[in-house]
Amino acid sequence: MRIVIAGGHGQIALRLERLLAARGDEAAGIIRRAEQGDDLREAGAEPVLLDLESASVEEVAAHLQGADAAVFAAGAGPGSGVARKDTVDKAAAVLFADAAVRARVRRFVIVSSMGADPDHPGDEVFDVYLRAKGEADAHVSRQQALDWTILRPGQLTNDAGTGLVRLEAHTGRGPIPRDDVAAALVELLETPATAGLTLELISGSTPVSVAVKSVAGN
Repeated sequence: MRIVIAGGHGQIALRLERLLAARGDEAAGIIRRAEQGDDLREAGAEPVLLDLESASVEEVAAHLQGADAAVFAAGAGPGSGVARKDTVDKAAAVLFADAAVRARVRRFVIVSSMGADPDHPGDEVFDVYLRAKGEADAHVSRQQALDWTILRPGQLTNDAGTGLVRLEAHTGRGPIPRDDVAAALVELLETPATAGLTLELISGSTPVSVAVKSVAGN
């Protein structure tokens, strides 16, 4: 498969790119800065230089042409302010989904956040973040031309992955290594029967592949 990943230099995206390359899939990661390209090439992915905060839907769609799937794994990051929660976590996700529709890329997976809710109250930066992620998820879920899956991980850690998770519509809060998020994304991409599902992900006792098959009804 050819998979195009928004936020290609992110911590989850780089892990995902390595896993895809190891499987023989073709990964392309969208990055904002040319100097990030070497890290993607080292991970086995093709760097695509494009700023999702200023690109048009036509420009993004051009890079999605011929892809088998699209993954939105971009984020403004913990050090960013309110404005970039809107331009990245919401607007860039909406743009990427619209571009996938235009490019006729049906399979679409978005990395969201546990607690994402378009009606989340509050004015603190994290409140705005959860609202932005929720609004992005709502937009994606309305796209009938997409076979979408929304993945909402718990508290992200850099601990080594265990390959054991809990993946359900509602898991309750908990930590999850980024390694295991990337592994779950690979399995979700391989399992189109998870389309239309919004899933929470934390560490657990079930192997990733078994957890994905279970939510897919297999």
